[in-house]
Amino acid sequence: MEKMKFVLIGCGRIATLHVAGYKDRDDAVLYGVYDKKKTAAEDFAKEYGIEKVYDTYEDVLNDPDVTGVEILVPHHLHCALTIQACNAKKHVSVQKPMAMNLEECDKMIAAAKENGVKLKVFENFVHYPPYLRAKKLIAEGEIGEIKGVRYKMNNGGLCSINVPAAKMRAKMGGAAEVELPPTGWKVDPLSWTWRLNETLSGGGPVVFDDGYHKFSIFIDLIGDVEKVSAWIDETPVLPGVTQDSPAVVMWKYKDKKVYGVWDITASEDLYIKGKYYTCDERMEITGSRGILWLTRCTAEMLPVAPLIMYKDGKMTEFRDDPCDWQDAFINSTHDFIDCIKYDRDPILTGEKGREVLKFALAAIDSSKKNSEIFLDSYEDKPVPKKKGVLSIFFKKKK
Repeated sequence: MEKMKFVLIGCGRIATLHVAGYKDRDDAVLYGVYDKKKTAAEDFAKEYGIEKVYDTYEDVLNDPDVTGVEILVPHHLHCALTIQACNAKKHVSVQKPMAMNLEECDKMIAAAKENGVKLKVFENFVHYPPYLRAKKLIAEGEIGEIKGVRYKMNNGGLCSINVPAAKMRAKMGGAAEVELPPTGWKVDPLSWTWRLNETLSGGGPVVFDDGYHKFSIFIDLIGDVEKVSAWIDETPVLPGVTQDSPAVVMWKYKDKKVYGVWDITASEDLYIKGKYYTCDERMEITGSRGILWLTRCTAEMLPVAPLIMYKDGKMTEFRDDPCDWQDAFINSTHDFIDCIKYDRDPILTGEKGREVLKFALAAIDSSKKNSEIFLDSYEDKPVPKKKGVLSIFFKKKK
């Protein structure tokens, strides 16, 4: 069988985690890359042994050998590039968040259906092996009926090489003399500055961008959400520039007396060990008979098992599943390949991705309006007029 050939569109920091999913596959290959900065694509292809570098996106879509594309570009480009690929009969995996608003989602879903191609929203948290083990334990009735969900997300800044101005902020907080090794991975400033520009990103970097991971698992775990209430504050990142935290998001599931709470905190002087982003996540799933704790995903703050179950007075640790952040990306890439190979839906279809986006947008709307929002009555927002990246430094103060 000839291998399916895939192309990465965009060679930014996150693209490095998309490579491993094609290794050791006898049915698929990472065949090519394209980036508007050709030297970046050439360097990426050389580093990872990728055969082809394309000059234009149109060249990718006109190549009859290409099976599908993975779109890894700023959010405001997702819709247009996805529609172009679908019209060229290429299968599409588009990075989260899926789009800027629900109308864009609908256009992307329609284009995939009209052209008979797969549309996958690439999100890795729902593919994280310890999370999949937790879902299996729940399905087997190990903790009984789910009664509630609590999620804690904590960004740390001390000695982090991917937090803007981390050294300066640590010094201001009196932590400059702490002797700790650098933590996290290096991120090009251009990879995060555009995320602070809502006309390019669609929302804040915490609740909307990174938050799409969390909104995805909240829906994937239990089902549709009825209503949401949120409080989203601001924290300075650079002089005159803020990000959307701290925050608290609360929601109720549809047709269930089950509630969830997501607490987001940024700790400038907290040291979080990790290979990737210095962000720690801890999830508690309470059942009628037991409790499950997921203790990590992105970082490695707590030196305990990635999944722990309390039941009948005993604690059981699950340490056998892969738990590196990379492992979730590998599984998500395999989901894209397999949904094409076996003609099935991906885990996060366009339709499901739209529901996740609605959840995120409704949470943001709730904070702005200071009222709970019912998802069935959420009114879509227009796509904002695009402004340059530097516009973040000239925002009007609230």
